[in-house]
Amino acid sequence: MTTKSVDVLLIGAGAMSTTLGVLLKQLDPSLTISMVERLDHVAKESTDGMNNAGTGHAAYCELNYTPEMPDGTINTAKAFAINSAFEVSLQFWSYLVEQGSLPEPSNFINPVPHQSFVWGDKNVEFLRKRYAALSQHPQFEHMEYTEDHAVLREWMPLIMVDRDPSEKLAATRIKFGSDVNFGALARNMVNYLQKHDNFELLLSRTVTDLDKQKDGSWKVTLKHSDGAKESYNAKFVFLGAGGGALPLLQLSEIEEGEGYGGFPVSGQWLVCKKPEIVSQHLAKVYGAAPIGAPPMSVPHLDTRIIDGKQALLFGPFAGFTTKFLKEGSMLDMPKSITLGNLKPMLSVGMNNMDLTRYLISEVMQSHGDRVDALRKFYPQAKDEDWELSYAGQRVQIIKKDANGKGKLEFGTEVISSADGSLAALLGASPGASTAVPTMINVIERCFKDKLASEAWQQKLLEMIPSYGHDLSKETELMRSIRRRTLTTLQLFEGDLSEAPDRAVAS
Repeated sequence: MTTKSVDVLLIGAGAMSTTLGVLLKQLDPSLTISMVERLDHVAKESTDGMNNAGTGHAAYCELNYTPEMPDGTINTAKAFAINSAFEVSLQFWSYLVEQGSLPEPSNFINPVPHQSFVWGDKNVEFLRKRYAALSQHPQFEHMEYTEDHAVLREWMPLIMVDRDPSEKLAATRIKFGSDVNFGALARNMVNYLQKHDNFELLLSRTVTDLDKQKDGSWKVTLKHSDGAKESYNAKFVFLGAGGGALPLLQLSEIEEGEGYGGFPVSGQWLVCKKPEIVSQHLAKVYGAAPIGAPPMSVPHLDTRIIDGKQALLFGPFAGFTTKFLKEGSMLDMPKSITLGNLKPMLSVGMNNMDLTRYLISEVMQSHGDRVDALRKFYPQAKDEDWELSYAGQRVQIIKKDANGKGKLEFGTEVISSADGSLAALLGASPGASTAVPTMINVIERCFKDKLASEAWQQKLLEMIPSYGHDLSKETELMRSIRRRTLTTLQLFEGDLSEAPDRAVAS
């Protein structure tokens, strides 16, 4: 078995690995990079358009990013952080479009307003407070709010058909939201990488072993679909295989990965492709999560534009399976249990019975039950107009808490070895939407010496003008960057110089 040497080995061909590959290739075109994918196609798992729920998370409409605190105030910290992170992604994509490294923006990103929609006195009061807390900041200064049914009919006509005029409703809107097809984006990034001689894409290969070498590099053994084996010696390895990253992290045996476990959550969508219905709705409309629901199960009625075709998706409806990948094995979770993570996983299981009951109730729903949930958004929905589609798997992080027990985290986390030779990404939402800042974090951890060079610093600033700045505190920089990205990516036509009327419609 021959061994090939490379500078960088990327495991997984989804949003994260492709982003990291393009960033590194831009920073140093001489790097030799190989990308390994278990399946026979790029971005076929959670990054794929119909599998991915993270279609441009900017915190404009996702209510779970702004929880209400016990004292009644709104915690906006996560919303500001995610919004700033998405702005970084937009900058990088804009740069690649300007350089001709990505195609016409409509191939992977399209303008779709982001809206929040609630009903009932308590939820309306929450949304009013959320609007007040966010809209006073420049990052959210273009947010609009209304309780006026006439305005709501303009914003979301499908949702407002035959609504009771006395029903207490409220909504917010950001016109320049977006819908991102991360599958198309990842495939276009691989197309760019393949134009370089020192890049190779290795499909239909499974990683069977990760061995640290004396010189600090990694010997990675791959198995082909026909059983043949090959190995790669890599100075740096990135485990960006979605739900499959946890078993690979365990295989590496790095100290920093000890104690981590995974809690897989499946997802399902109701999908409508009927033009006469789809044409009446152009928005991502997020509601409030049911009591007991995990944060990633906030219901929303989304316009999705996938490969030029428009559809409506409603959900996600959560479920439970022991698979870590959509095309994985039912043994994925049992095989991931070790002496190091057994206690945290048992602790999480015992302390999250509400979540367990919720997942069971979701799994037991009929098609009619799911359409009934949709009717809270779209009262005229008919069972026969919607079909069930299965989304990708999301593996939530289980890790030790300060007391040595376990805690379940809904987010993403980068884990890297002390010497920076290996990094892994675990977790889910907001996921792909923040791929660029997350992969910059990997570079900061694992390529410290090169990043310190003037050449890398200048290149990063060229690609991402806000690098090293805090957009939440530098208003004019944020505004100028937003004008550029919205124009380059064709997400908004109009004047952003003034915020909309802040009057609250009654």
